[in-house]
Amino acid sequence: MSPRIIDLENADHRDLLNAEWRYADGLVPGEPNGGLVNELAETPARLADYDDSNWDIIDDIQLGRSTGFCFGWYRMTVTLPETIDGELLAGRSVFFETCVDDYGELWIDSECDMAFGETGRGCVSGFNYPQRVCLAEQAEPGREHVIAVLAVNGPFGRPGGGIFLRYARLTVE
Repeated sequence: MSPRIIDLENADHRDLLNAEWRYADGLVPGEPNGGLVNELAETPARLADYDDSNWDIIDDIQLGRSTGFCFGWYRMTVTLPETIDGELLAGRSVFFETCVDDYGELWIDSECDMAFGETGRGCVSGFNYPQRVCLAEQAEPGREHVIAVLAVNGPFGRPGGGIFLRYARLTVE
């Protein structure tokens, strides 16, 4: 199989994965001040079993959200299909690729791969860097994976605009 792209902005492609984008403002959505407190140890929104059922369902990930120094989470649960473009998916590698405006963290099934290697290949990336992380080393059709993306507006000292994802896709290799 040559590489295949599943465009997570395309409704038909999301339907293939039984997936929808969900969004909520805040480092800890629903908490006062977006959950931003000094010395916060962690946020539960990164966890695969976090309940995002009351979050907004969105179609446009490129729409700027919030303003100033702000945080927001984009989440999606994908179910890997049997085939992509008529070719079997089982055993293939699947990567999640995106570019967060401005700072982003990618959490796949509650994990953030902190190994960097090439620029933009880790789960944490600064100011508008493309990111690519492994969703599945050997895809298992029918298996669900949770993608959670934390977006932060920057630069932190004088943030402009809002937060958004420039693109989002799965690449099957």
